[in-house]
This record gives sequence, C-alpha cells and structure tokens, in this order.
Amino acid sequence: MIYLNINKDESFKIIGDFIDEQFQSYLDEELKIKRNLANYHDTRIHVCLYFINPTGHSLKALDLVTMKYLDMKVNIIPIIAKSDTISKNELQRFKQNILNELNSAGIKIYRFPVDDETLAEENLKANNLLPLAIVGSNETVKVGNQYVRARQYPWGVVQVENENHCDFKKLRDSLIEKNMLDLIETTHSKHYEIFRRNRLTELGLTDSVDGKQVSISDTLEMKRNELRKELEKREQQLKEKFIEKVKEKELDLKESEKQINEQLTDIKKQYKDQKDKCDEKWRLLEQEMNVFEQRKRANMETIKKGAKKK
Repeated sequence: MIYLNINKDESFKIIGDFIDEQFQSYLDEELKIKRNLANYHDTRIHVCLYFINPTGHSLKALDLVTMKYLDMKVNIIPIIAKSDTISKNELQRFKQNILNELNSAGIKIYRFPVDDETLAEENLKANNLLPLAIVGSNETVKVGNQYVRARQYPWGVVQVENENHCDFKKLRDSLIEKNMLDLIETTHSKHYEIFRRNRLTELGLTDSVDGKQVSISDTLEMKRNELRKELEKREQQLKEKFIEKVKEKELDLKESEKQINEQLTDIKKQYKDQKDKCDEKWRLLEQEMNVFEQRKRANMETIKKGAKKK
C-alpha cells in the first residue's frame, strides 16, 4: 500500500493565479493602442462555486484560508455538497456555523442583489439560503408519472430539482436566469478593477491625477512623456560621461606620447653617442693604418737598398 502525502497548504494559489491570468489577458487587450474589446473573447472568471464537505460541524482551516485569498479576486458562492448525507436540523446548524465563521474571518461572499424590485424577493430568499445545499446525480428515477434526476435510497428518493430536498434549482435559477449580468458587472467593476489598479501601480502607471480619473490612453501618454524625459536625462548623462571619458583618454594618450618622445630622444642620444664613439675609433684605426703603411713602405725601401749594395 502506498501513502501519498500531498501538501495542500498553498494549493489555492493555483486558482488565484489562473484568475489573475484571465484578468491580465483582458488588461493586455485594454492597453493596446488599437484595442477591440467588443470582439474580445472575455475569459475572466465571474463566479466561484466553492464546495464544502458536509461535515456538519465547521469549515476546515484550508477552506477559510482559500476563500479569504479568493474573495477579492472572484465572486464566491459557498455550497454544501452532498447535503443529503446529513439531516435537515444538522444542515441548518451547519449553514449557520459556516456563516458565523465566514463573518469572523472577514470573508466576503457574493450576495444576490436586492435593489431590483423585480428580483428582490427571489434574491432575498436565495441569500437567506446561503450557503446553498445541493445534491447531484447522474441517474433518473421514476416519481409518479415522470422521470426526474434523483438519488435512490432504501428509505426514499432525493430529487435534485425539488426545492424541498435541496437548493440546486434555486442555485441554477439565481445564477443563469436572474443574476448572470450582475455577476459579470461585479467582476468588472470590483474584482477586475482591484487587479487593474494594483497591476498599473506595479507598472508605475496610475489611473488618476490629483484625485481625478483619467483614461488608459491618457495614463499611457503621461507615462510615455515621463519615460521620454527620463531617457533624455539618461542620454545627457551618458553624453557627459562619454565626453569625460574621452578627455581622460586624451590626457592618457598625451602622457603616453610624452613618455614615448622622451624615450625616443634618449634612444637617439644613445645612438649618437655610440656613433660618435664608433667614428672616433674608426678615425684612430685609420691613423694607425696610415702609420702602419708608412712604416711598411719605409721598411720595403730599406730592404731594396740593402739588396742593391750586395
């Protein structure tokens, strides 16, 4: 038997990174000079259905840490999975415990809006049911004269879309039929705006001047002007540094030239001295050769005269 020790302490960061990647893609499109947001395929995450194990007691520490990490990135709707595994009384206590823990941890979950009169009543009912408790099933069971998606137990049938059995229908209707637009708008105006503001700050950009909102294009133009001034300043500094280096090099070359000239002068002097010595020796040698020739001729004359007398 093999036991795997999986570290889940920071597994939630993978989810956060994925959400941020979608925000970054949208921001990249928004920052383009020729952007086309109308035809852009928006992949931002508009809702996170956070499934909670039906322990019947309290949230796990990892659940609290994960939702706290994600609540400023995405609309969180907590959901109790497999809610048919605990009794109704236990379920109600579990829901209340979850809400208490979320409030204590300062975790902000998504609440269905109640400012629209046409949806206020239904959304208020959905909010009162949070966290929603659902049951899932891939099987259909015959109940009465119709087949319904349900879970079959020896003691009875739990119908997935029966609001007396679970909150699945309430969740589906609230998400898809009633509040999809609000989820999208909340993502854009709240979660994406937080990401956008933080990212622009990291890039050294800002979306306000003296407390007044400015457009992305104006922000980029201001940043472009700042960078242009910074580049001009750096260019001037480099020019001054280059000129200074050239002057230093010229001084070094002049000093080297002076030393070479001094060495050349010394070499010429040494050569002249050696040449003078050689010339003097050659002059003395010529004198000695002349004296030798004179003596040689004199001796030859003496020898010739002696030969004639005999």
